[in-house]
Parts: sequence; C-alpha cells; structure tokens
Amino acid sequence: MNLKKIIVGGLIGFTILSQSSILASAETVSYKIKSGDTYWKISQKYNLNYQELLDINSSYQKPYLDVGDTILLPYNSSQKRLYKVKWGDTYWKISKYFNVDFNLLLKINGADKYSQLNIGDVVIVPNDNNIEKKPYITYTYYTVQKNDDLWKIAIKFGISYYELLKENNMNENSTVYAGDVLKIPVHHVPVKQTPGQQYGEYLDWWTEAQYVVPIGKIFKVRDFYTGKEWTMKRTIGANHADCEPLTKYDSEIIKKVWGGGYSWITRPVLILVDGRKIAASAASMPHSIQYITDNNFNGHMDIHFANSTRHKDGKVDYDHQKNIKIAAGL
Repeated sequence: MNLKKIIVGGLIGFTILSQSSILASAETVSYKIKSGDTYWKISQKYNLNYQELLDINSSYQKPYLDVGDTILLPYNSSQKRLYKVKWGDTYWKISKYFNVDFNLLLKINGADKYSQLNIGDVVIVPNDNNIEKKPYITYTYYTVQKNDDLWKIAIKFGISYYELLKENNMNENSTVYAGDVLKIPVHHVPVKQTPGQQYGEYLDWWTEAQYVVPIGKIFKVRDFYTGKEWTMKRTIGANHADCEPLTKYDSEIIKKVWGGGYSWITRPVLILVDGRKIAASAASMPHSIQYITDNNFNGHMDIHFANSTRHKDGKVDYDHQKNIKIAAGL
C-alpha cells in the first residue's frame, strides 16, 4: 500500500494513492480544532464547500465543535481535485493540462515558480480558475449619443460618475459630444456562499455591493427578524445606498417593521436582487433628497453594506456594520 504525504495550506495528512492520477472523492485531510473555530470559519479559511464539509463530518450528530476535536477536510471537492505527479510533470505542464491559472495552482499548493515536483507527489488542482471568487473588472466601449451626459451614462452602466471620469481621464468640468467613445468598466461580482438559506452574501460596498445594487436598481428588502418584505429603488448615494420605497403600500410596511413609524434605529435586512440575497442594514427615517413622489415617504432612507460609510463624515457606522454581520450569519 502506497502512502503519500499531502501538504495543503500548511496542513499535513496522509492518503492511500490509487493507480489513477485523479484520486478518489473520499480523499481527506484531518484537522484539529482550535479556539474560535466553527465549520463556517474553517470552510472560508481553506476555501472549502461549506455543505460538503458538514456532510463529510456528519455534523448533525455534533453541530458544535470543541477545542481538540478532529474533523476531516475534503480535498477532492467540487472545487478541487488531487493529482498524482508522473514522470516529466511540472507545475506549468499541469496548469496547461487542466487549463487552470498557473499562479493560482502554485498558490494553493504553497509553491513558487522554482518549486520542483517528484514522481508520486500529490498536487491540488482547482476545478475552477475563479476558485477564490474575487470580483474582477472587464471593459467595454460606448459611443456617446445625442442628449447623453456623463451622469446619465454612468447610471446606464451601473457605475459611479467619478469612476467613469477616472477611467476616461476626465474631470467634473469635462463634456462629451455625440460620437465620442468612452471606456466603460464592467464589474463582475461572483456569488458568495452563506452559512445558511436565511443569511445573505457579505459583499463589500466599494468593490461588490454597489455594482450589484446600482443607482436606478429596483429590488426587494426583507426584514431579517420579521420576514416582512417591501420594494425599493436605489435613487442616489455614493458611500452607501440611498433608497426610496416605490409605493404608499411599501411605505406602510416599512412603518410596521419599525413599530408604527419611521426611525433612525437600524435593523438587519436582506436585499433580494437578481436572484441573490445580500446582507445589509437599514434605518427607515426619510430625509434629504427625494425622487419618487406620492409614496408617503418624504425623502430617502439609508441602506448600508459591508464597509460602507456615512455621507456626513465618511466614517463607518458600527451599528449598521453589526447588523450586516447578523444578516450574513457571521
């Protein structure tokens, strides 16, 4: 029986190698629980499928972890597989064979471009080049039309006015004319796992959430504690989302959720948009600029996301941030 040592992100385990290069789906590495560990935190730390981690450890028998417990980490999951090195293999050749990013392959194996492989070594191969699920940007180009202005174009593409200016080396005094061509950033925000169906994705406002909920977007809000829902539209806001209820009916639901009236008290909420649930926090007091009329809501209300800030001073509101983590199950 051929035993080989696997080193993954600093973890050491042993597995029985088969004759096949791709090892069986039962391959695991043992892990000893430390103070503060939870199944969710471990899944995030080692980029594992959360449900798969629960299943392989029969977590329903013991849902809570104690320091010193030993659990199994699945290293041949839907995201990763194990590869047995053959004669002539290099990290570069393996990346080409499996069509995965060379630098990502090195990173998840704790290797660098000078690392050598020996016959029989085991390499972790990602099944998905976006295994780290980080947001990324691509670009497109737009030809300015008659009656366009930079503000309208920014809203049309779901980006901020200042981002559009920056990408095109312009400033607030710049103007555009029909026929001009502008460079437009397109933000891709992958879906993130959550600890359970009742929780929302924990999306950073600056790099993720503001592009999932751009100005002009209509979406549902669900109060985390009561489950009551209403419809809103993001009408403005840079440091966080300034939003307005669409109708009088929506305004009435908001008042009921906040105990019969509008309030500055913050509550954890979920934003339901394009099939996604995003963790957020809201205060219902209407204030300042209003775009939607005849909705019994004289102004807009604030909705915050992870790491968003106040408009008045650019500082983080810790009550909002606490609520967002509640809504995210963190």
